[in-house]
Amino acid sequence: MRALSSWTHVAAVLGATGIALGAFGAHGLRARLGARQLEVWGTAVDYHLLHAVALLALALYASATGRPVAAPAALWTAGVALFSGSLYALALGAPRWL
Repeated sequence: MRALSSWTHVAAVLGATGIALGAFGAHGLRARLGARQLEVWGTAVDYHLLHAVALLALALYASATGRPVAAPAALWTAGVALFSGSLYALALGAPRWL
């Protein structure tokens, strides 16, 4: 097996931040947000973690086969930041047009 790619590290960081944000939502925001906002936060965490695992699988595939995955991995990472990020912002009271 080849050396792990930097995308493996990005996936690990995405997973760690997803877990941290999930814990923050469950423990730090429970008293501050309404039920609907917490539901939106939970959806953001679900997608965040799901795509962290998917990125890890893609990175491991690249390490095992040597095939380039930079473009899809970068787009996946940007998608997590934009989609989950917008849901986190909405849960915290950002304008609804997001």
